[in-house]
Amino acid sequence: MANDRALGGAILGGSVLGIIVYGVLLYFFSKIILEITAFLGVVVLLGILGWIGWTMATTPPPEPMPEMAGTAGQAPAAPSAPATGGMDKKPTS
Repeated sequence: MANDRALGGAILGGSVLGIIVYGVLLYFFSKIILEITAFLGVVVLLGILGWIGWTMATTPPPEPMPEMAGTAGQAPAAPSAPATGGMDKKPTS
């Protein structure tokens, strides 16, 4: 638990430091920093889309579920009692 908190604090501190460094770099070198940021944003977005497409293209279809024996052509049985969990009673004052 203490390690999780320390790791969380380190991530938070690194994020704040990254924002500050990015802001300073943006102030002094705005054009190149914006170009790099836009390029990396497009690369990340298209990379994620490519990964999704690759996963969809290479994943085999799921196996069909076998039919349950003896239930072919029968309608599913209705539940014997509604599952209300006692919520149908009116509160008493």
